Amino acid sequence: MATLEFYFDCSSPWTYLCFARVHEVIERTGAEVIWKPILVGGIFNVVNKEVYELRAKPNPIKGKYYVKDLQDWANFTGIKIGQPPVFPVKAVDPMRGAIVAQDEGKLVPYAWAMFEAYWGDLKDISQPEEIVKICEKVGIDPEMLLKRIKDQDIKDRLKQNTEEVIERGGFGSPTMFVNGESMFFGNDRLPLVEAALKGELPLKKAAARG
Repeated sequence: MATLEFYFDCSSPWTYLCFARVHEVIERTGAEVIWKPILVGGIFNVVNKEVYELRAKPNPIKGKYYVKDLQDWANFTGIKIGQPPVFPVKAVDPMRGAIVAQDEGKLVPYAWAMFEAYWGDLKDISQPEEIVKICEKVGIDPEMLLKRIKDQDIKDRLKQNTEEVIERGGFGSPTMFVNGESMFFGNDRLPLVEAALKGELPLKKAAARG
């Protein structure tokens, strides 16, 4: 059985697009999926600081195309992606919550609800009241989750996932690995991921950091 590791942060619109489509890939290939919540800001701080420079001084021509491209992908995928008034959002608590949701066996519905709240409903998902609404929507005790995201174990596991993908050569979200070896980055690489899971694409290991 092929294995897919999916490193993701709900604050990324391209990750939302990929997340919305990857489930069909998993179903078609019969792959085992390992979800890995991360903090993409933690990745940027270590290996991709130019992201902040591009946000501060965006290229206006590329910026216009970026908006069109994102909406084209959203329409193609069948999801709604708007422009959240709070961007980038502080995703620490939501992504720590994803670790808790994973322990509760509800990571996928939690992530779906988090993506939809931020990109579809344009809510500030860093706020406790929004996290509470998401928990209630997917059947997770919000009081329990808000308490557990303060536990050192939860903090450490999110940090570990983030450091792990950096060490494996990752530089953003979504980052995917097929059979623990071949790395793929970004929503538009999903067809390559499917081909790799089916054994139709040679697996090549990405250079690790260092």
